[in-house]
Amino acid sequence: MKKLLLLTFLSLFLLNSCNSTIEKEQKKDTFVADNYTKKEVDIVMRDGTKLHTTIYAPKDTSKKYPILMQRTPYSSAPYGAGKMKTKIAPNIHLMKELNIVVYQDVRGRWMSEGVYDNMRAYIPNKKENESDEVSDTYDTIDWLVKNVENNNGNVGTWGISYPGHYATVSTIDAHPALKAASPQASIGDFFFDDFHHNGAFLLSYFRAISLFGTYKDTPTDSAWYSFPKMDSQDQYQFFLDKGPLKNLNEYFQYDKLDVANTEKDKNKIDDFFWKEIVEHPNYDSIWQSKGIIQHLDKVPSTVATMVVAGEFDAEDLYGPLETYKGIEKHGKNNYNTLVFGPWDHGKWARNTVENYVGNYYFGDSISLKYQSDVETKFFNHFLKGKGDKNSGLPEAYVFDTGKKEWKSYDAWPPKNVVKEDWFLSENQELTSEKKSTEKINFISDIKRPVPYSEDIKTVFTPRKYMTDDQRFAARRPDVLVFETDILTDDFTLAGDILAKLKVATTGSAADWIVKVVDVHPADAEENNKKLQNHLKMSNYHLMVRSEVLRGRFRNSFEHPEPFIPNKKTDVNIKLQDVFHTFKKGHKVQIQVQSTWFPLIDLNPQTYVDNIYKADEKDFKTQTHTVFTDSSIEFSVLK
Repeated sequence: MKKLLLLTFLSLFLLNSCNSTIEKEQKKDTFVADNYTKKEVDIVMRDGTKLHTTIYAPKDTSKKYPILMQRTPYSSAPYGAGKMKTKIAPNIHLMKELNIVVYQDVRGRWMSEGVYDNMRAYIPNKKENESDEVSDTYDTIDWLVKNVENNNGNVGTWGISYPGHYATVSTIDAHPALKAASPQASIGDFFFDDFHHNGAFLLSYFRAISLFGTYKDTPTDSAWYSFPKMDSQDQYQFFLDKGPLKNLNEYFQYDKLDVANTEKDKNKIDDFFWKEIVEHPNYDSIWQSKGIIQHLDKVPSTVATMVVAGEFDAEDLYGPLETYKGIEKHGKNNYNTLVFGPWDHGKWARNTVENYVGNYYFGDSISLKYQSDVETKFFNHFLKGKGDKNSGLPEAYVFDTGKKEWKSYDAWPPKNVVKEDWFLSENQELTSEKKSTEKINFISDIKRPVPYSEDIKTVFTPRKYMTDDQRFAARRPDVLVFETDILTDDFTLAGDILAKLKVATTGSAADWIVKVVDVHPADAEENNKKLQNHLKMSNYHLMVRSEVLRGRFRNSFEHPEPFIPNKKTDVNIKLQDVFHTFKKGHKVQIQVQSTWFPLIDLNPQTYVDNIYKADEKDFKTQTHTVFTDSSIEFSVLK
């Protein structure tokens, strides 16, 4: 009986404790409902289009508040009276401090009118009633400061990924009320971000195409698009079996006819984004017009900017870095800062304590400290405080991914950086001096491309590969490896990397991929809870940076050209910035390969005008050559 009473008591205690925890969690989840009112309005743009806008305003009306705004293609839901988000604002601190927080469905998305165009072209000299995303942002801010009660006249914008792009857009020809903007993981140019890297198509983003390219011209609160069903858990084999890119057209036919599937039907495309990609394989006026980084000379000095980038962001690394550098170049009097941290896409906005990217651990509370000590401080200074350039934040707040520590600099890259060339020498050596000029050949088998990951799975967009162990690739004969001796001193890279390859191919086309790898020592500590079971930190090959160049674009992204078979040719590949210390006892390794599947699509390796329309017969196995006078130009911190 005593045992029964004890068990009953314990059960009641645990139940009450559980209920107490649930109540606390529920209480946390009701903060927005308890402290904010929600109002949905349709704001009329200068051309008459109505954009659906949701306004969360503090219930405490005893003082005035700044406006924090995010424009998004991903929905400002939940829609309807009484339905509220449980988390608003850039982070929990800005939410709890109370601000007026606004979300808007951009033109043509969800409950907003109009037709969507991902990255609508900026119109510099607009005619009357002519609109673009810049004017939509301006018109929205103008309405908000004139119509939302208790606002203090200061507006800030923020967003991650696509919403980050719209934060960049807000700074162009900015409304006078816009005082602060934080583009985070922002798209800068669609030929180099997300779906393309230096002209190569990121096949791994295949499933995301319909999210942006399914036509809609009426407001809706429900999804009007659907994602392709792959019917496979092995994306490598799925895409290998599918063959040429044109065989994917069937996944973007939304009005299927009940007729025989003729060749003409196979080429039919309903998805306007996929059609745009297929019909514009080169960096033509269509892609050029969509870029926003080309217009950063139009950011006034009245707008403070804080650009945020993840050092291992597989989706948008080019965009934020080029946004920061573009504003820096043109806005000599602008307050413009960079936060560059050990994150994948958008992880700085999460509330997890342990900071992992894939298999690799970088430390605790990194995102939490960024939110409280950097992001909140930035917005409060410019929207509630003095708003001068003395924000108390550094010009560049960057994380050394080798030493696993933050550093502050008054410029990025730091001023004490020098360029050094390291050579891809024979015998798999990476040397500080050129030894000789030799040929190293490898066969690029079109039927057995190099995988970008050893994981067997399908992903919506890839992420973890950016820190994956590269031993699986280093042990293939079609991946060339060059590495230093064991380092006797720390070796820190701070800035961009330029691979200056000298190559040849038996074919007339080829892709070139370069990876920078940190080879850990045999006695590396096993302090990683999320390390996949088949891996060890001993000799871990951490991918620090990687990039691809579609060889046809080696001289011009606008005007592609074939290789002359067997002719030695220069191919220069810019790799995005890093801040990484290869510690004493580690080795610096370079990997060079020609396929990276299915991260990028397969190059036929014989030149065709449009790879998206290539036939099976165009794909050929070729022999490629790398010459040992090839080099890697590092930005070395002294």
